[in-house]
Amino acid sequence: MIFTDYVGRVAYSKSGRDAGRIFIITSIIDEDYVYITDGDLRPVEKPKKKKIKHLKITDITASEIKQLLKQGDKVSNRAVKKFLQSMSSNEEV
Repeated sequence: MIFTDYVGRVAYSKSGRDAGRIFIITSIIDEDYVYITDGDLRPVEKPKKKKIKHLKITDITASEIKQLLKQGDKVSNRAVKKFLQSMSSNEEV
């Protein structure tokens, strides 16, 4: 089963070098893999391929970014980074 609604969702890495980092899922490869980006170390132009089982996928969706991805429009690293930074600041409160 492929989870197309994962595009635009916020996810945390559970394992690997990037464990604990926050990302946005930019596309689905197949039922096991997705591409993720954080707009910083993993820019939109060079997303990281990651197994879904190594991610903790949240219910939070980056609506504007999801809309751009679905339309096939270019998503800027700045937009991704800004959204994820706002997520981090909300968690600290």
